[in-house]
This record gives sequence, C-alpha cells and structure tokens, in this order.
Amino acid sequence: MKSERHHELKTNELADWLTHLPQWAKKNLTTIIGALIIIVVVGSLYFWKIYMKNMASGREQLKFTGLISQLPYNEREILRAHSQGRDISFALLQPAVDLEAFARSTSNDGMAALALIKRAEALRMELHYRIGAVSEQEVTEQINRARTSYAEALKRASASPSLQAAAKFGIGLCEEELGNFDKAQQIYRDISASPDLDATVAQAAAKNRLKTMADYEAKVVFKASPAKVVPAQPAASMLPVEITHIDTNLPAEADMPAEADMPAEADIFEEMDIPLDFNEPGG
Repeated sequence: MKSERHHELKTNELADWLTHLPQWAKKNLTTIIGALIIIVVVGSLYFWKIYMKNMASGREQLKFTGLISQLPYNEREILRAHSQGRDISFALLQPAVDLEAFARSTSNDGMAALALIKRAEALRMELHYRIGAVSEQEVTEQINRARTSYAEALKRASASPSLQAAAKFGIGLCEEELGNFDKAQQIYRDISASPDLDATVAQAAAKNRLKTMADYEAKVVFKASPAKVVPAQPAASMLPVEITHIDTNLPAEADMPAEADMPAEADIFEEMDIPLDFNEPGG
C-alpha cells in the first residue's frame, strides 16, 4: 500500500513538473541557450581533437614507414657499390640518426621501441658492410651505442613480447660482437626459457644461436694443401742423345765451304765435348 502511494506521489510530481516546464523554459531561456552552446562547443572541440590526433598518428606512421623502408634500400645500394669497389656503408648512419630522433619524439611506445631496434641494427650493419679495416676502438664504441639502443627499446616495449624478444636478442648479438660469449649465451638462454616470449621469432633465433655459437667462437684454420708429387726425372747424363742433322745451324748452301775444307765428323764432336760412344751412360 505504501509503495503504491509513493508511486502515485512521484507520478503527480512528474506531471506537475511537465505542466510547469514551458513556463520554466521561458523564464530560463537565456540559461538554456548558454548551456546548449557550451555543450556544442565542448563536443566540437572533443571530436576535433580526436580527428587531429588521428591525422597526426597517420602522418607519424607514414613517416615511420618511410624511415624503416630506407634501410633495405640503402643496403642494396651499398652492395651495388661494393661490386664496383666503392665503400658507401656510411649511408646507414643518417637513417640511424633519424630513427633515434623519431623514437625520442613519438609517444607511441611500440613505434619508439621498433625505431630504436632498427637504429641499433643500422649501426651494426654499417660496421659489417665496411670494406676497409675498422679499429677495435671504433668497433667497441659503435657496438656499445647499438647495445644502448636495444636496452632503451626494451624499456619501451613492455606491452609487446615480440619487441621485447627482439631487443634482448639484439643485446645478445652485441655481446657476441664484443667477444663476451658467456654473456651472450646467458641472454639467449633467458630468451629461450621465458614463457612470456613463446612463439616469437627472436626466441626461435636465440635457440638456434645457442646451437651454433661454437662455430662463431672457434678460429678457422686452413690446412696446407698436400705437396704435389712430381715424378723423378732421370739425370741429364742418363738421357740418350740423338742428333739427326748436324748441319742444322750451318749457313746456306751457297755459303758452305767445299767438302774438302769441312772438318771431320770426329773433330766436330770433339769440339762439342760429346762422347762418340752414345751407349755408355755418363760419357
């Protein structure tokens, strides 16, 4: 009974409010219009902000895509220059600078992490593509910059297991290139054993790296080629001497002396110090 009475009172109040609504609206018309204007302005600003944010995000993604696609293009140009004997590996350094700047400016942690990973890869590739010798100090400094870039990417990739795995794997590669193989192996073990990184490409790469690391640590030693066996040649004194034409180097027939003036055959052999008995070895 009380609930019915309460419902009836509420109904009466609503009916009374609707009855006096036109009078209230007319009396407060200015306030209502001002409130509506404020609602429209606030709503318009909100939707405009969302629109501009989407536009900025699209431009940012487009810029990032261009930076990423620049790396394989530069690689192809470097390899083409190598075939001509030219070294333009430095072409990877500017994209590395641009990727670092992009990572600093973007608020998107995923894109920032990937940009830092690609920057580290560019720094490492630049060293590998050089034709000339690189000093140990320069290698150490540049690989350390790459390792720092991977570490920063790891911090910003907390929401992406695949990017985390890629950053950790990159740190392992840097340790290898610095000669710290024990540290590299431990990093690969951690990646392989982490359930959070299951089914990531970097985890599969880390497992494979553990299996093949011994090949990269060992020094390659080339065995000397076996000596070529040359058949023994008989001594010169053992070879038979065969003379077919004794007059090979004599002057033309017109210039030849008369037969009576020619020396005897025995005299010719004596002058040439050739024994007359050709069948006895050693002369």
